[in-house]
Amino acid sequence: MIKKIYSYAVMVRNENKAVKWYTQKLGFKVVDNYKGWKTVAPKGSKNVIHLCQVYKGQGLEPGNQGVSMHTDNLDKTYKQLRAKGVVFTMKPTKTEWGTFASFKDPDGNEFTLY
Repeated sequence: MIKKIYSYAVMVRNENKAVKWYTQKLGFKVVDNYKGWKTVAPKGSKNVIHLCQVYKGQGLEPGNQGVSMHTDNLDKTYKQLRAKGVVFTMKPTKTEWGTFASFKDPDGNEFTLY
């Protein structure tokens, strides 16, 4: 099942400039450094900020809260939650920076599961 909340999305105009600001001004460390998935955190933090680049005219997708959660076994948790009636908006999907799925609560708030 879900173990912890891992990341919170913060919308930024330029992910590279944002990384520089968070590391140089706040003393955060870079945790993940992939195009489209750059995360930073204070030293010792178990949670990260996902510097989510907004492209002209865009923002978070409707319903997306920018909150991600971790599990030890995504496929198993996906099956368990589906069996409980949780509605997934994206099945487990593999990318260069990891595998994730998205689900929503009864009010349409969307969350990401890694």
